[in-house]
Amino acid sequence: MRIHNIALFVLLLLLIGCKQSSSNTDVQRPNVLFIMCDDLNDYQGAFGGHPQAYTPNIDKLAASGVRFINAQTNIGLCNPSRNSLFTGVYPHQSRNFGLDKLSTQKLFKNNKTIMEQFSETGYYVMGSGKLLHSNQKNLWDEWGVQINNYGPFAYDGDKQVGHPSVPQPFRSIGDIDGSYAPLSDIPIFNEEEIRGDNAGWAYSGREGKTFKYVDETMRDLLPDELHAQWAAKRIKEMDAQEAGQPFFMGIGFVRPHTPLYAPKRFFDMFPLDQLQLPLIKEGDADDTYYKNNYPVERTKDDKWYTNTSKGQMYSKMLTESYNGNEEEGLKHFLQAYLACVAFVDEQVGVVLDALNDSQFAENTIVVLTSDHGWQMGQKQYLFKNSPWENSTRIPLLIDMPGIKAGSKVEQPVSLIDIYPTLVDLCSLNDNNTKNKNGWPLGGFSLKPLLHNHSWDGPEGALTTIATDHVDYNIDAQTFAYRTKGFRYIVYPDGSEELYDLINDPKEWHNLASDKGYLSQLKGLRKRVKRMVYSN
Repeated sequence: MRIHNIALFVLLLLLIGCKQSSSNTDVQRPNVLFIMCDDLNDYQGAFGGHPQAYTPNIDKLAASGVRFINAQTNIGLCNPSRNSLFTGVYPHQSRNFGLDKLSTQKLFKNNKTIMEQFSETGYYVMGSGKLLHSNQKNLWDEWGVQINNYGPFAYDGDKQVGHPSVPQPFRSIGDIDGSYAPLSDIPIFNEEEIRGDNAGWAYSGREGKTFKYVDETMRDLLPDELHAQWAAKRIKEMDAQEAGQPFFMGIGFVRPHTPLYAPKRFFDMFPLDQLQLPLIKEGDADDTYYKNNYPVERTKDDKWYTNTSKGQMYSKMLTESYNGNEEEGLKHFLQAYLACVAFVDEQVGVVLDALNDSQFAENTIVVLTSDHGWQMGQKQYLFKNSPWENSTRIPLLIDMPGIKAGSKVEQPVSLIDIYPTLVDLCSLNDNNTKNKNGWPLGGFSLKPLLHNHSWDGPEGALTTIATDHVDYNIDAQTFAYRTKGFRYIVYPDGSEELYDLINDPKEWHNLASDKGYLSQLKGLRKRVKRMVYSN
């Protein structure tokens, strides 16, 4: 009897050991849900960027995870920012500074994406939406919804155009950046503006795909809604199956990228007469040097023109569109932006609810972020891709088992750190290069910060400013460096800006010429040069 009991006891220990071993294996091989929004600044309750922002789902994720409140983009434009994030290579290393295809192709030829890393280590890799700027299906085991992510568009029967309810000259910017309206505002054109049949909404006028809208309950779904439903459906399907290989799921939402279209109920949440505009200091751009390096001019036919800086041009055009009333113009644009933020938050909730209702809830790392921020009229700038906080700051949330819920990290980090973090957390291969021409990972794992430990990364986060006309010369770039206490900016002509973020969080006073800050200026200048020119 005693021998029998001992045998049972030994068997029990073995079973417990096997269970613990299996559990450890699961922890080392967690699933990953990666959610990326487009042009999303800090307008969420969890990040406090706008007091009227409505983002209950993102805020709920922040309450259960870790907030990186000083996270920054590494370059202020969609294509190079996403390329940098998914390869772990700094833009100043790859020279991928804009929308050009040459440096993009070279980067992917020499460096592995994080998707390839997951695939090589046995993960099932699937995605849907806007992740890379131009998605490459060969990087995924499974691709979700194939659709024009920016739609719908106002369509005159021949081409996609600016929404007819948007006043000129802002509408003339075009079908993407020059458009904002609720879906209930079906594009109606004057007779002389109609160029063909089926004028109104279109998923893609270029492809002849119409977008049907009758009312809020009878309409086609927006691309982001389709991506969210696909993700929720796949999670439920996997949940019903026997546990298999771990997965990496990427979901790319395009809102609040322009055109700023969303269902009317989201616009109704932000009445124009109750909107609070961001504080804008009169003459705030006077002590800056951005306008000197990226000039905006009027053409002979009295139109604004720039080949480098859309932000200044858009700001001027929006004010002109409302008879010189800057506040009125910004309120219309802000209403549409906040509506799209609330809309995309709802889609985030669809995906997170599906995850939380599944077996994967306890063994999945959730990452939510954006490719860059958006500047809402501060310093007479309306766009992304500026060197200041409103444009460079991004939301970054990580939720995973074993962390302190609701934690906040003040250390400045950036998108470049996501790749090495996932390599670390998921025990992936540490070789991200395809050949000798590949660049090593530029960032640092955020794992220590997730557990409130010391970090080996740099003191600050580096951001490059992109231009539409790409110049591959390092000396032709603008760089911004963000530490806890300061922002340092250096332009191609050598001019500099320095902001004391503790005493001047809105960056209203350029202190680069203040002798009292000379030591800080020299120190930050040295750090940026070392980061940019050491590789």
